Amino acid sequence: MIQAIIFDMDGLLIDSEPQWRIAEIEVFAKVGVLLTESMTYQTTGLRTDEVINYWYQRQPWKNRTPAEVTADLNATALYHISRHAEVLPGVYEILDFVAKKSIPMAVASSSSMALIEAVLEKLKIRHLFSVIHSGTLEAKGKPDPAVYITTAKKLGIPATQCLALEDSVNGMRAGLKAGMKVVAIPAPESFTRPEYSEANLKIASLLDFTESVWEQLNKLP
Repeated sequence: MIQAIIFDMDGLLIDSEPQWRIAEIEVFAKVGVLLTESMTYQTTGLRTDEVINYWYQRQPWKNRTPAEVTADLNATALYHISRHAEVLPGVYEILDFVAKKSIPMAVASSSSMALIEAVLEKLKIRHLFSVIHSGTLEAKGKPDPAVYITTAKKLGIPATQCLALEDSVNGMRAGLKAGMKVVAIPAPESFTRPEYSEANLKIASLLDFTESVWEQLNKLP
């Protein structure tokens, strides 16, 4: 039986991915790395520092350290997301659904703790989560399972009894590697990507997370 649900944040609870893309294009331009929107999809689901290192390895710059660019990207993303990102469909419905079952909920995100806290406060849902954890506090980010393994430990529930909800391939694989059941909720433009067949279940929206889906997941070995 599923004893806890762990939510990703960006692209799952809040429509922040477009704001991340804007921030990445804006910040990388300062160091001479001219990204297109399509190029930013290459790093979806990675931690900020890993995004920086990804592009530094391909187009190294000299005028700022990777740590400085990481800080700039975190701050710029926080600015855009806090002002422009909106809650995604089905978020309040699934949180109500899970709360009525008295199952603990957590957030395990690649974003910084500051951004996680800001988003949850913006959506007025911080009080619903008994644990929040950032992949920035781990040695490796998603698709490494560390952020999910630590979150399960903080919940005091075996990873095998946790359900992870993810929109990205990297996040989906992190949850699976941790031994969790995983439901993938890809963005519409990514829904047909074959990688998502690795998840235990794929749905188009959190609005599709119904009692029948819950029962189906709980029957899985």
